Amino acid sequence: MKFAIVSKGDERSETIKTRLIEQLTDYSLTYDLDHPDLVISVGGDGTFLEAFHRYIHCLKTTAFIGVHTGHLGFYADWVPSEVDQLVEEIAKTPFQIVEYPLLEVIIRSKSDRVEDRLLALNEAAIKTTDGSVVFDVEIKGEHFETFRGDGLCISTPSGSTAYNKALGGGIIHPALEAIQVTEMASINNRVFRTIGSPLILPKHHTCLLKPLVDRSFLLTVDHITDTYTNVKSIQCRVAKERVRFARFRPFPFWNRVRDSFVAEDDPTLPRR
Repeated sequence: MKFAIVSKGDERSETIKTRLIEQLTDYSLTYDLDHPDLVISVGGDGTFLEAFHRYIHCLKTTAFIGVHTGHLGFYADWVPSEVDQLVEEIAKTPFQIVEYPLLEVIIRSKSDRVEDRLLALNEAAIKTTDGSVVFDVEIKGEHFETFRGDGLCISTPSGSTAYNKALGGGIIHPALEAIQVTEMASINNRVFRTIGSPLILPKHHTCLLKPLVDRSFLLTVDHITDTYTNVKSIQCRVAKERVRFARFRPFPFWNRVRDSFVAEDDPTLPRR
């Protein structure tokens, strides 16, 4: 089996990375940064997002697993004290694959050309530096509302615990193939009326955002921000692609939520 490691880059994470490479290659596994079967993230959730986007071109053949050395390890199953156990599991035990839904974002220009197609593990946040965001929001081809405010956050189920949660959105189990649309400081008056509540859309429903004011948009997909101009529409839906996680032991989603946001346990201890 071929593996790659993406490290947070701090001293602790780099030490664990070196240790993993030495021990896994001793088991005759191959360290391959180009075409890995398994990608190990060593750091926090930011490092995991970096690993996902670095290997986004090979999602069908690559699985991900995380070692938590950062501030928040929602995507990490393992802690530094368990590295030796993790090595044994990788080297000797076939892992189970667990798949989570992703978000697809398609940006079209005013010439109706596709400017970009992006995948998000957590969310896409749409804002502007030129005042308020003003969109006609269409759902499944029908006009739903006209939005005016700071922006919109469209999240995946696993990403529902990230920026979406901070905006007051709900937490969705990744077994549900859906996306969630959450408002950022919407303006409601005689002209603009919004639902004022997060919307959860199933995979066969597409959300289409059509700008009513000609301006540039800041689109942040997970941790990557780009600026887009001359935008005709931004299309959001559940992607055909899925992210694959390598599981060597069960760790239910609601346990992750509890341990990340409710339980006051020591983050250096094994997560059960």
